[in-house]
Amino acid sequence: MITTNNPSIAYQSLHSSRPLQDCTLGAIDIGTNSIHMVVVEINARIPSFSIIAKEKDTVRLGDRDPETGNLTPEAMERSLSALKRCKDLADSLRVDQIIAVATSATREAPNGIEFLSRIETELGIQVDLISGPEEARRIYLGVLSGMDFGGRVHSLIDIGGGSTEMVLADPQETRHLSSTKVGAVRLTQDFVTTDPITEKEFIRLQAYIRGMLERPVDEFKNALAEGEKPFLVGTSGTIETIAVIHAMETQGNEPNPLNGYEIPRKSIEEILKKLLKMNYEERASLSGMSDRRAEIIVAGITILLEAMTMLEIDSITICERALREGIIVDWMLQNGYIENRLVFQTNVRTRSVMKIAHKYQVDLPHGERIAQFALKIFDQIQGELHNWGEKEREYLWAAAILHNCGLYISHAAHHKHSYYLIRHGEFLGFTEIEVELIAQIARYHRKSKPKRKHETYYSLPHQYRKIIKQMSAILRLAIALDRRQIGAINDLECKYDSEYKKLHLQLIPAIKNDDCALELWNLDYKKPIFENEFEVKVLATLTN
Repeated sequence: MITTNNPSIAYQSLHSSRPLQDCTLGAIDIGTNSIHMVVVEINARIPSFSIIAKEKDTVRLGDRDPETGNLTPEAMERSLSALKRCKDLADSLRVDQIIAVATSATREAPNGIEFLSRIETELGIQVDLISGPEEARRIYLGVLSGMDFGGRVHSLIDIGGGSTEMVLADPQETRHLSSTKVGAVRLTQDFVTTDPITEKEFIRLQAYIRGMLERPVDEFKNALAEGEKPFLVGTSGTIETIAVIHAMETQGNEPNPLNGYEIPRKSIEEILKKLLKMNYEERASLSGMSDRRAEIIVAGITILLEAMTMLEIDSITICERALREGIIVDWMLQNGYIENRLVFQTNVRTRSVMKIAHKYQVDLPHGERIAQFALKIFDQIQGELHNWGEKEREYLWAAAILHNCGLYISHAAHHKHSYYLIRHGEFLGFTEIEVELIAQIARYHRKSKPKRKHETYYSLPHQYRKIIKQMSAILRLAIALDRRQIGAINDLECKYDSEYKKLHLQLIPAIKNDDCALELWNLDYKKPIFENEFEVKVLATLTN
C-alpha cells in the first residue's frame, strides 16, 4: 500500500540493513594550500573512529595561472607527488577504502576536471568535487566528532587557502552554512606584493575582506535569536599557527593539546600588529610557523580577525579536526555506522532534496507516488534487468521527487528547467557528480532520450551515461502510472519473464472498477524508451 502523507516516505529503506564491520579508511582533502590525509580505524560496535596516521603536504595548488585561471603544471605535479605519498601510506596501512575530495582551487579552475581525471588515471584515486556549502557541512561534521558543545549554540570558522567557511548551529539543527571566496592563498596572491606589507596594501586587503564577508555575516546574525552569543570554534592551519604563537608568548611553550585552546580576540589583534611589521624571514622564525605558512599568514589572520569583529565574538577555541575527519564522519553516516548521535545530519541528503522541492513548490504527494513507483520497479527488476545499488536507487528517488520542479519557471520545456534548478541548487551531502546525475535523470523524464548532441550528457563517462539512461527510463514508467495525479494506481508488481524477455506489470487500482485508461494509455506512450534500453517488452495488466 502506498501512502503519501510522510514527506520522506519515498526515501525509506534506501539503505538495506546489514551487519557493520570494523574497517580502516583513508580520507584525503585536496585543498588550495595543502593536501591532507588522515587514516582511521572504525570501530563498528561503539561506533567511533581512531586516527592511526596523518599526512600533510603544502602543495599550493591555488597558485593558478593569472591569465587563464588554470591550475599550473607545476602545482599539479606537486599535488600528484603528494597524493602518491598519501596512497603509498594508505596501502602500507592496508586501508579498505580511500575517500578523497577536492575543494575551491580545483572547483574554480577551468582545467580542474582534467586534473581529477589525471589523479584517477595515474593513481587510481577517485576524487569527489564538493561545493562550498558542502565543504562547510563536512568541516562541521569533523568538528562535531572532536568537540562536545554541551547543548550550547555554537559556530565554526575555517580559513582555507581559497575560501572561508562559516557555520552556525544548535543541538537540533544547522542554522547557517556559508562558503566565501576569501582564503589565505587567494588573497596573498591578489593583494600582497610588499614585504612587510605596506599600509596601503593592508587597507585594501582589509576592505576587500569586509566587503566579501558582509553578506554571510548578515545571514549568520539573522539566524541568531535575540541575546544569543554563540561559542566560536576555529579550524585550519592559520588558526592553529596563531594558537601556537599566542601560547609561546603567554606560557612559554606550545599548547598541548591544541584542541580546546582558547584565544581572545584582543590577543589576535596584538599578534596581527606584530606580524604587519615583520618581513618574511622574521615571520618564518616564529615558533609554530612553517616557511610556507609565513608567506600567507597575514592574509589568513586578517580574515579571521575581520570575521570575529563583524560577528562581535570575543574569543575563539581551536579544534584540530576539520574536513578530512568530516569526510570520515560523513561516510559513517551514509553507511549506517552513526544513527543516534548527530541525528539531524543523518538525513541531510533527504532534507536537501525536500528543501529544493519546497522552494520550487513541487507537488509532493504526486512526486512521492512517482518515487514509490520508481523504487518498486527498481527493486523488483534488480538483479534481472540491472545491477545498480543503493546510490543509484537514491539518485532515482531524488530525481523522481524533483522531476517537475521546472514547472516553477514554465510548463514549456520544464524538464530542461528542472535540470537547471537541480544542478544549481544547494544539495548538501551530495558530490558535484551526484547532483549532475540527479539533474540529468530528471531532465530526461520526458521528451527525447539522451543524445550525442546533448553536451552535458555526452561529456560524462560511459558508466554515468548508463545510469542516466536507465534511471530516467524507469522514471518515465513511474510517471505514466500517476498520469491523472490522483493516485489512481495504488500498487504494482513487476514480474520478468527471462525466456520471452517480457516484463509484466500488474497494476492495482485505488478504486475498484476504475479502468485507469489514461494511465494505461500513457504507459504505452512512454514505455518504448524503457523497452529499448532494457531490451524487453513491457506488458501491463490491471488487477481489480
